[in-house]
Amino acid sequence: MKKLHVGTGSEVEFFARGKRIARAADRGESIPETHIITFEDPADVAQLLTQARIGVFRSVKAEPASITAIATRLHRDRSAVKRDVDALCEAGLVAVESVPNAGHGMHKIVRAVAARVDLRVSID
Repeated sequence: MKKLHVGTGSEVEFFARGKRIARAADRGESIPETHIITFEDPADVAQLLTQARIGVFRSVKAEPASITAIATRLHRDRSAVKRDVDALCEAGLVAVESVPNAGHGMHKIVRAVAARVDLRVSID
């Protein structure tokens, strides 16, 4: 995935976007791959995208790594980084993959799900 949109919106906007996509598909137009995360309350966006979590996202976007490596890179406690990774993973901003460890077992790598995140917030 190349792009992820995070913002606020309503049910009406959600269904309107779905109708636009369906019409484009009916016309045989290609549908670009876009992932959208929408929050009804702007406070939920602010709670998710803290300064620390944005730092974690930027770190894994630049170079996917284990939670321990991210914590070391950011000079933060591993357990705090783990909580931030879990929150970003639940929101769909990062993914955690198990990969073979050279010589033995598996280890987990955190990757950004998009090269770019667009954030749009409307407060009415």
